Amino acid sequence: MKTAEKAAKSLSLDSPLPDVPFISESFAAALAKGLKLITVLDLLRHFPRRYEDRTAFTPIGDVVPGTTVTVSGKIAGVENIPTRSRMVITRVAVKDETGVLSLIFFNQWYLKKQMEKLTGQTIAAYGRVQRLNFGRGTELTDVEWEVLDDRDDSLSSGRIVPIYPVAEGISQNRIRKTMWSAVSILLDLLEDNVPKDIVDRQNLPDLTESYRSIHFPASVSDRLAAERRFGFDQFFNLQLLLAAKKRQAKKHSGTAFTSTSEAVAELVRVLPFAMTEAQARVIEEIAADMREPLPMNRLVQGDVGAGKTVVAIAALLIAVRNGFQGSMMAPTELLAEQHYMTVHKTLQQLGVKTVLLAGSLTQKDKDQILSEAAGGLVDIVIGTHALIQNDVVFRKLGVAVVDEQHRFGVMQRAALRDKGRLPDVLVMTATPIPRTLTLTIYGDLDVSIVDQLPPGRKPIRTHAKPTGDRPAVYDKVRALVNEGRQAYFICPLIQESEKLQARAATELALHLGKYVYPEFNIGLMHGQLKTAEKEDVMELFRDRKLHILVSTTVIEVGIDVPNASVIVIEDADRFGLAQLHQLRGRVGRGVEQSYCILIADPKTEEGRARLRVLESTNDGFKVAEEDLKLRGPGEFLGTRQSGLDLLPFIDLLTDSSILLAAREEAFALLQRDPGLTAPDHERLRGELTRRYRSMIEFNGTN
Repeated sequence: MKTAEKAAKSLSLDSPLPDVPFISESFAAALAKGLKLITVLDLLRHFPRRYEDRTAFTPIGDVVPGTTVTVSGKIAGVENIPTRSRMVITRVAVKDETGVLSLIFFNQWYLKKQMEKLTGQTIAAYGRVQRLNFGRGTELTDVEWEVLDDRDDSLSSGRIVPIYPVAEGISQNRIRKTMWSAVSILLDLLEDNVPKDIVDRQNLPDLTESYRSIHFPASVSDRLAAERRFGFDQFFNLQLLLAAKKRQAKKHSGTAFTSTSEAVAELVRVLPFAMTEAQARVIEEIAADMREPLPMNRLVQGDVGAGKTVVAIAALLIAVRNGFQGSMMAPTELLAEQHYMTVHKTLQQLGVKTVLLAGSLTQKDKDQILSEAAGGLVDIVIGTHALIQNDVVFRKLGVAVVDEQHRFGVMQRAALRDKGRLPDVLVMTATPIPRTLTLTIYGDLDVSIVDQLPPGRKPIRTHAKPTGDRPAVYDKVRALVNEGRQAYFICPLIQESEKLQARAATELALHLGKYVYPEFNIGLMHGQLKTAEKEDVMELFRDRKLHILVSTTVIEVGIDVPNASVIVIEDADRFGLAQLHQLRGRVGRGVEQSYCILIADPKTEEGRARLRVLESTNDGFKVAEEDLKLRGPGEFLGTRQSGLDLLPFIDLLTDSSILLAAREEAFALLQRDPGLTAPDHERLRGELTRRYRSMIEFNGTN
C-alpha cells in the first residue's frame, strides 16, 4: 500500500486510470468501456446507486412477502424449470439456520452451471419477497447477489455496503475493492472549490470526508450528510452558471419598446372573448420587460387551455407597433399551422401581415416569403425549425417567440436569437414544470405563469378502462355525438406494427367507420398528410362536418375545437404522463362536460400509476410532479438538458431545500464578485471555466 501511496502522489484528478497503481490496464479498459470512467475524478465520482445494511442480514425465516430484503445463506440446490411459454425459470435454493428460500431468475438458464459450482458457498442476495409458486415456500425476485468470501476484508458484510452501477466484466466485489483503495489513497488530490464561508454557513461536511462517507459510510447519518454535500455542490455549480448567464444577458443593450399599452389595448378590442386576469397580468409582465432597454428573456408557463397564445400575440403586436418584426417557432408543422391560423385571424383585423414558413411550401412560395421577410414586407413569420436556417433573414426582428420550447435545444434557440440584434425572447410551454425544475433548467429566465383557465370550463372527467370495456366506451361516445358533441380517438402509430401490437390510426379509422359508427362522418389525421390535407381535415372538424377525428399525437398541442367533448386514447399505457395530459387538453374547451377515456391493459406498475394520476387530477402541475417522480428530470423534459444529469441520490422534489439554498448562495456570490476574481474564488472560477467554457465567460465585470 505504501508503494501505491507513493506512486499516487504523482497523479492528478485528470490522470487516466491506467496510471493509477492499483488498476490494471485491462480493468481500466473495462471501466472505460462499460462505465465511461476515464480519469481519477471519474472513478471517485462513481457513486453507489444504493446501499445494503449488512450489519445484520434478515433471517430467511423472518422475511415477509411484499418487502425488499437482504439475506445471506448457503446455496443448497439449483434447477431450471421450463414453462409453456418457452421461458426458463432458474430456481436457486438458499438456506440459513432459520429456513430456506428460492432465488428466482427469468430466462437466465446459463446461471444453473455457475450456481452449481457455488453449491455450499455463502452468498448475499437482495430482492423482493414474493410467492410465485415457481419453487417451494418463499421466493426472491429481481435478485442481485454476490459470493461472500471469508478472505475478503469485510467490504461485503458486517457494514453498510455500497452497491455500484456495474457492467460486463466488472463485479461488485472488484469495483468495491477498487473504490476502497481509491478512497484510501487518492482523496488527498481533492481541492474544495466551494468557498469556505459558504461551506460553514450551510453547515456542509468536509469534502474529503464526504467522499469517504458516500462510498463507505460508517452510519446512515454520515451517508445522508455526504449526499447533502454533493447535492449542494452540483446545484451550486449549476446555479452559478445560470446566474452568470443572467448577468451576462443584462450587459447587452436591447430595444426599449415604447408603444406597449396602446398595442395591448388594440388586441383587447379585437379579441372575441375577455382575457382572464392571469393573461392580463402576464401580458403586463412581458410589456414591462419590453419597455426596458435590455433583451427580454422570459418563460411563460401555463396548463393546457390557459390561453398562452394570446400572451404571445400581445408580445408580437407590441414589436410590430414599434416598427419591428416578430417570429414564432413551433416544434411541429401542425402546431405552426395552428398558431398561424390563430395569429393571422386575430391580427389581420389590425392590418398586420402574418405568413407561415412551412417545409411543405413550394420553393417559389418559400422564396417569396424569404424575400418579404428580408425586405420588411411582412410583420410576423411563423414556422418550425426552418426559421433558423441560414437563408431566413429579417430586416428588423424585435421579438422571437419559441413555443413548446423544451423540444428545442439551446443552440436552436440561440440561432433564432441571432436572426436579430438581440431581440426580446419569449419562450412558452404548455407542459407545467415543477418550481424546482424551473429553477434548475430556466434559472436564467424570468418566469410568468398563466394559472387561470377561461371562465365556464368544467374539469374533465377522466376514466381508465380495460380493453374489454371498449363496447361500453363506444356506446358512451355514440351518445355524446348524438347529443351534438364531437370526439377524438388517439392511436400511437400511423401504421400497424406487430412489434408494438398497437392499434394504428389508419386501421382504427376504417374499423370505426365500417363496424362501429357507420352513421357518423369520420376523419383521419396524422403527420404524413400534406399541409393542405391536414388543414382540410381540421377545417371539416371545426365546422362540425366530421363527427369523429381519429389521429396520432400530432394533435397533442395547439388544437382548439370547443365542441369536442370526449377523447378516447387507445393503448394509453404506451404514452408518457405529460403527453396524456396534453392530449386530454384537446377537450374541455367549451361549456359542456368533457371526458377523457384511457383504454389500456398496463403490464407494469409504472403504467398503472400513470393512469391513476390522470384519473385523480386535472392539475397540470400535480401531473408534472408525478411525472418527475416516475421518470426523473432528463426523461421528463424529453431531452437530456445540460446540468440535469443529476446524482443518483438527488431528488428534485424532496431535495428542493438544497436547491434553493444553493441558488441563494450562487446568486449572492456573483453579486459580490461577478468575475470570481477574489483569491478565495480562483479554484471555483477555474472549475466553472473548464466545465462550461462554451456557455459562459467570467470576465470580472458587472
